[in-house]
Amino acid sequence: MPFTQDIVNARAETIGAHGVTKGALDDALKRCESALAWLRKQHEEGSLPLLRLPARTDDLDDIAKAAARLRAGATDVVVLGTGGSSLGGQTIAALAGVGIRGLEPFREGPRVHFMDNLDPATFAGLLTKLPLATTRFIAISKSGGTGETLMQTAAALSAVKAAGLESRVGELFFGISEAAKPGKQNGLRDLLGASVEVLEHDPAIGGRYSGLTNTGLLPAAIIGLDIKALRVGAGMTLVPVLAKKAAIEVPAAVGAALNVAAANSGKNIAVLMPYSDRLERFSRWYVQLWAESLGKDGKGTTPIGALGPVDQHSQLQLFNSGPHDKLFTIITIGTAGQGPRMDQELAKRAGEPELGGKTIGDLVAAQGRATPDTLAKNGYPVRTIHVEKLDETSLGELMMHFFLETIIAAHLIGVDAFDQPAVEEGKVLAKQYLVGR
Repeated sequence: MPFTQDIVNARAETIGAHGVTKGALDDALKRCESALAWLRKQHEEGSLPLLRLPARTDDLDDIAKAAARLRAGATDVVVLGTGGSSLGGQTIAALAGVGIRGLEPFREGPRVHFMDNLDPATFAGLLTKLPLATTRFIAISKSGGTGETLMQTAAALSAVKAAGLESRVGELFFGISEAAKPGKQNGLRDLLGASVEVLEHDPAIGGRYSGLTNTGLLPAAIIGLDIKALRVGAGMTLVPVLAKKAAIEVPAAVGAALNVAAANSGKNIAVLMPYSDRLERFSRWYVQLWAESLGKDGKGTTPIGALGPVDQHSQLQLFNSGPHDKLFTIITIGTAGQGPRMDQELAKRAGEPELGGKTIGDLVAAQGRATPDTLAKNGYPVRTIHVEKLDETSLGELMMHFFLETIIAAHLIGVDAFDQPAVEEGKVLAKQYLVGR
C-alpha cells in the first residue's frame, strides 16, 4: 500500500496517562463495526456515490476533453470556487507544484490561480494583470448559488466584456454545477449563459467530499496529472472495507476510533502536520473536511493544520510543551537522499560538520522522525502516516482515507457527516446584511 499508519505512540501503554487507553480504543473500534456495515450497504445500494467514485471511468473522457480545450492556447487558468469547490482541486494540483512557494513561477503549462477567497483588492488586482484573451475561467458551485463564486464570475465576465472579448465568452469560460431543476434557479448556469459549457456536479456528493469528482479532477487534468490514478488510489482505501475486514484491519476505522477515543479523554484538538510542501494544501483540505463534517450539536474536535519543518519553529513549542488537549497526526514522505547535497567544506564552515554529505531530504526525514518521537516522549499522543512516494495514487488513497475516517467518526459521535446547517445560517444572514436588512 502507498501509505502506512502507526498509532503506537498515541497509546497509553506507550506514552502514559495522556495516551488513549486500550479499553477506550477497543470500545471505539467495536462501535466502528456498525459504521463499516453501513458503508458497505451504501456501496452496494449506490446510495452514497462517493464510494462508487474509485471504480468510475465513464466521466474521465469528458473531463480530459474539457481539460484539453481549456488548456489549448491558455497562459492562465482561473478557478473560481470556495470551500469544497476549490480545496480538493488545490490539494491535487499541488502535486505538480501549483501554489507552492518558489515553484509556481517556473512551472510548465498555464499558470493556475485558485481564487477561493473573496477579497476585493486581490480579485481586482488579478483581473487587472491577467492577459484576458488567453485566460480561461472555471466557475464551480454545486448549487449554483454560492454568493462568492457568483460575484467573482460576474466580475470576470464584466472584465472580459470591457476588454472587447464578449464574443469569446463561450471559449473563455467554463462551469461545473448541478443540473438545472424545474422550478429552481441555478444562478451560475444562468449567469454563464447558453454559450458556456457546464459539466454536471453530482448532486449527491457534497462540496467537501468532491475532490475526486470533476471539481478536483478538471484542474488536475489541465496541468497534466493522471486523474485515473487518483481514483485507483482511492479504491485501495476501500478494499478492506468491502472485504468485510474487522475494524482493527481498516486504517480509516482505526483513525476514526483513535480520534474519538482521544476526544473522550479531553483531546479536543486534532493537529495534522505533513512534512511536505506538496501536502500543505492537503492540511487545509483536511481542516474543512473535519470541521464542517463533525462540528455540530456541541460535538466534534477542532482541526489545526501545520506544516513541517517550518512549524517546528513556531507551533511546535506549544505542541510539545503546552496543554495536553491535542491528538497529533504527522505525515511524512520518502525524502531521504533527495534534494541538494551539502558540501563537506561548507558544512564545516557553517559549524555543522555532521551535515556534510547530507541532502536536504535527509534532514527533513530526520526531522519527520524526531517530531513525533519528541511529542510521544513528552506524553503527547501522536499518530504517524508515512507515504514513501507521493504521487497521484498515494494522494488518492490518502484523500479517500480521510473521507472515510471522517464519515466513521461522525457515526461514532452521532452527527450527520454531510450537512452544514451553521454554514447555511451564515450565508442567509450575510445576504440580509448585504441588502440592508
